[in-house]
Amino acid sequence: MGLTFASDAVSVSTPATSANLGPGFDALGLALTLYDDLSARVTDGGYRVEVTGEGAGELPGDESHLVLRAMLATFDELGERPPGLAVTCVNRIPQARGLGSSSAAIVGGVQLARGLVAGGTRLIDDEAALRIAARLEGHPDNVAPCLLGGFTIAWNEGPGARAVRLPVTADVRPTVFVPAERGYTASARAALPSGVPHADASFNAGRAALLTHALTSDPTLLLAGTEDRLHQGYRAEAMPGTASLVASLRSVGVAAVVSGAGPSVLALTQVPGDFHAGTQWRAVSLGVDGGGALVKGSMVELA
Repeated sequence: MGLTFASDAVSVSTPATSANLGPGFDALGLALTLYDDLSARVTDGGYRVEVTGEGAGELPGDESHLVLRAMLATFDELGERPPGLAVTCVNRIPQARGLGSSSAAIVGGVQLARGLVAGGTRLIDDEAALRIAARLEGHPDNVAPCLLGGFTIAWNEGPGARAVRLPVTADVRPTVFVPAERGYTASARAALPSGVPHADASFNAGRAALLTHALTSDPTLLLAGTEDRLHQGYRAEAMPGTASLVASLRSVGVAAVVSGAGPSVLALTQVPGDFHAGTQWRAVSLGVDGGGALVKGSMVELA
């Protein structure tokens, strides 16, 4: 027997995310209260995407769009594709700024596909959904908080990605500083060396453990907990404005880090009111998203 597809549209809000958080390279991530709103319905044929907001006029409108690619990959896991799909994306997460726009698209696609199938969340549970999303993204540090919400620790084991979600203390107050220029993960990774000194690896292991405690229990330790020696320094030459802003914020006691691969900057503690980042930066005060990418639609209740 084949799958039963929803006759009505389903929708999902996918949160922006910030990965690494300083020392937690490719492992730690945080979901933020800035969302892309996606919806999809099954049609009689053809695949199309309509985009408004961030990326409108730039992103493809066919099955090469990342949301549709993720949906089709998920349907393939389920064993059957619908005859057609119509997807709408209202994007608010800045593209290529280190705030998880690609992960939001991928997780959104996985969730929409699950929601369009009767019993979809049973046939593909959250662990399997994470594995699909991480495989498409290439690493799990952004897709984990996008899917699960909150603060996540992600790793690869056996069949694929795994993650745990931890509660975040209410005193964590994220602010993102978003520049006009874009950055790209591939070029940022190319700046990293093939190896690092043992002392730096040891330093980051300790700071990542400290950061976990600071985010969940004691935010007074966030400044020390966000120190990094594995990736930010190596990327500084390619993003001098980002490196300068991180240093300026940290000099006044703000726990600031490069957001993901940059060029955005994430501050985890309150920024002084008289601090001026410069006209090239747009400061956005956000909260920590606690729910992740939640699906709404007629088939969700039948899971």
